[in-house]
Amino acid sequence: MKTKTAIVKQVRGITLAGKSDSNHWVMMDGGPTFGGSEAGSSPKELLLMALGGCTAMDVIPILKKKKTPVQDFQINLTANMQEEHPQVLTDIHVEYVFYGEGINKEEVERAIELSTTKYCAISAMLKPSVKITHSYKIEQPNF
Repeated sequence: MKTKTAIVKQVRGITLAGKSDSNHWVMMDGGPTFGGSEAGSSPKELLLMALGGCTAMDVIPILKKKKTPVQDFQINLTANMQEEHPQVLTDIHVEYVFYGEGINKEEVERAIELSTTKYCAISAMLKPSVKITHSYKIEQPNF
């Protein structure tokens, strides 16, 4: 079994700096109401970005291997959070947006399916407690 480690250090108030095995620091913070100064993303924001990054790191190489002509790509994530504490995320929608001409929708669908059902560890960890849905669209290049 592989072990991962991380450290989170208080900077001031609830402003925190964290790093893990890659040795890259990430700032986390909250709003002034809770003692923060909005100097970084909140942990829940980082969780959403982690999900988007995880699935993107699957989809991009799968489509590259298939020689799918993707010129640009982004993922838009939307989450709902319950109002009472703990304010957990109840559902997340992941929208994949592909830019390019001649993109095969079956290849896109297969890449998303492989990521969401087999490869994305963040998705697998969240699925037991958070409803995750996804959609995609293929757009003409913006440039």
